[in-house]
Amino acid sequence: MSNSYKYIDPEFTYTDPKTGLLRNLQDITDADVLLFVESGAVTKRLQEL
Repeated sequence: MSNSYKYIDPEFTYTDPKTGLLRNLQDITDADVLLFVESGAVTKRLQEL
């Protein structure tokens, strides 16, 4: 699992209080799934360029 989505946010303004992951538009709470989805989105966007 990657720690690239875990942040210290004591007031949980930008993170999910249960997982510590950044809130995201897809409402994904699993770090591995979030990494997979975002990698796919970046790859698709790069192909468009």
